[in-house]
Amino acid sequence: MSKKKVVVALGHDALGSNTSAQLDAVKKTAKALADLVEANYQLTITHSNGHQVSMIHKAMTELHRVYSDYTPAPMCVCSAMSQGYVGYDIQNSLKSELLSRGISVPVSTILTQVTVDPYDEAFYAPQKAIGRYMSKEDADIEVNKGNYVLETPDGFRRVVAAPQPIDIVEIAAIQTLSDADQVVIACGGGGIPVIEQHHVLKGASAVIEKDCIAGKLATDLKADALLILTSVDYVYLNFEKENQQPLKTLSVADAKRYIIEGQFGETDMLPKILAAISYLEAIPNGKVIITSLNKTAAAINAKVGTVITV
Repeated sequence: MSKKKVVVALGHDALGSNTSAQLDAVKKTAKALADLVEANYQLTITHSNGHQVSMIHKAMTELHRVYSDYTPAPMCVCSAMSQGYVGYDIQNSLKSELLSRGISVPVSTILTQVTVDPYDEAFYAPQKAIGRYMSKEDADIEVNKGNYVLETPDGFRRVVAAPQPIDIVEIAAIQTLSDADQVVIACGGGGIPVIEQHHVLKGASAVIEKDCIAGKLATDLKADALLILTSVDYVYLNFEKENQQPLKTLSVADAKRYIIEGQFGETDMLPKILAAISYLEAIPNGKVIITSLNKTAAAINAKVGTVITV
């Protein structure tokens, strides 16, 4: 019998917020992922990169400030750097953990591009904050370069668009490795956003919502399940209120109703629910599980976490 395919979406908690914290975090993450491999699942892994891409963007910008001969890196390049850097740590830690259990399975990272529409409405109203806090003077320089800047109580920050993904460019390669029962790390940080112009792919000054791409990746691979690992054990109604209620099961219809009611946080749980709906509407026999990293093994056996189905 062929193995069940699971797309695993790793959140910030699985990676840490800087280089040393990431090394520690991925060792714990590798154990959770290895539990799934040991339980006979084929994994395709995607991950967040919020802290990492901001760190890289800030470092490259500061390098240019100190040494004018060095050019600041565009967002698409920062995204590519973060994919390689995070993928490197995950694949090495997971490979080591698997070998320690006597499991020899190839683990690969694919640098993944994702096409976006240059006329996506998000480009006209960027809202995704990245990089360092800036002074008013530095913010004016960014604006003069044609970039968008947001004023916050802590200072000014550059903001970029978060357009919807169209196609995963390297999906055929990801599919081939998945079919060969290899562990694949792909679409990190939502993928590198690119715009197709006369068969040429050009990097876009944007980021793609990582939960959104997880839903598309699971759809394109026709995965049996999408496992979204976050900071909470369940999806909750009335989150962080006195009448907070965990949802052990959730239908697509109820999820849509709760969205209308405003039950899900716009920047945390809502993107995960939307990714679940998108995947399940395309793959009705699939299931989505949302839970915390340390509950991974129990969640895949439906012992904990919120299970979303059609």
